[in-house]
Amino acid sequence: MSQQANVIRIKPYFYVHVLDNNSNVTRVVVGPNTYTRQEHEKIVAGPDEMIMIPPRHYAIISNPVSRDKHGAPVFDDHGNVKLRFGDEEIRFEQEPFPLYPGEKLVGKINPLQVVGPDAALRLRAIRDFDDKVAGDEWLFAGPGTYLPSVNVQVVELIRATIIKPNTALKMRARKECPDSNGKKRGAGEEWLVREVGAYLPGVDETIVETVQARVLTDKTALHLRAKKTFIDVFNVKRKAGEEWLVTLGDAETHIADVYEEVVGEVRITTLTNRQYTVVCDPIGADGKNRLGCKELRKGPVSFFLCPGERLEHGIEKVIVLGPEEALLLRARESYKDADALRKPGDRWMIHGPCDYIPDIEVEVLEQRTAIPLDENEGIYVRDLTTGKVRAVVGESYMLKANEELGETPP
Repeated sequence: MSQQANVIRIKPYFYVHVLDNNSNVTRVVVGPNTYTRQEHEKIVAGPDEMIMIPPRHYAIISNPVSRDKHGAPVFDDHGNVKLRFGDEEIRFEQEPFPLYPGEKLVGKINPLQVVGPDAALRLRAIRDFDDKVAGDEWLFAGPGTYLPSVNVQVVELIRATIIKPNTALKMRARKECPDSNGKKRGAGEEWLVREVGAYLPGVDETIVETVQARVLTDKTALHLRAKKTFIDVFNVKRKAGEEWLVTLGDAETHIADVYEEVVGEVRITTLTNRQYTVVCDPIGADGKNRLGCKELRKGPVSFFLCPGERLEHGIEKVIVLGPEEALLLRARESYKDADALRKPGDRWMIHGPCDYIPDIEVEVLEQRTAIPLDENEGIYVRDLTTGKVRAVVGESYMLKANEELGETPP
């Protein structure tokens, strides 16, 4: 400004606001200019530097000036510039410009936000515009430069999550939406994303957690239970409450689905050639437990106990009988062995030397040994069929199936 109060030298890219007291209209005078102020005029602002927005930057202007279809400012009948009070306008790189009376620069000039690859901005409409309704959300996916708008609020920056081998992402839908494969998901529905690589969740998707795969070996299996009816990763339909095993024969690793509950790990059961076991409620050909049934399994064999199966008496050893030993057996149900047809309740004996594994229809009552007697020794033997008691003296005697030791008469 010069020493003469009424003469103002305005540098290039500077401006002043001049108020005409006669018309009460404020106008903008831009430099370079030597301006002579009249008696009825007053400098109300400036000289101020014009707003300069460099490349890849933006500025927010409050109470912006209204413009016509050609971009020129609109004035009222008195010569005042028309402003959109309470509104804001975002301006990008352009020639230096002055602020009209009433316009204000909000904050400072900011660089445009660059969104890198495998990242996105979650945007929300704060008022209706174009095809958007206030509250709508969508993603601006990178790589790219985001151009802000006064109609849009930046909610957050989302970065892609890396899905490593043997891991998966559990996703949940915030509202009804299609997933990354185009499958329709209902609000609150959960699912797994198993594809290895970078995954950028959709605007209506939420990452619940990262799920680790369970490693299966030839010694362990995974016991699973269905939370609801669904089709599993092996394309098998599972009903709610159904239980099953996943073994190494099915897959080397298994990631539990959102509708699968991991009950636990099952260790393999191994029988040697000198062992056997009885499995209760075994799995049938239809994949269901045959309740009330039993199955004899002889070694050498290895197997996993399926859900619902159990060992009646654990792992048992083969019964070894010597030359002077025998087993007293009883039939639990109709049963045909190598010698005869046995009816329920029938008793018979197996004599050694031999190895014996009882069938599931057979109950072992006791193991007997021949009783050695000297010539002056004897025992009383009761016949269970007739009730008679007889004496046996001076010989080695093995009780028969229908006999037991009798009491000594008084």
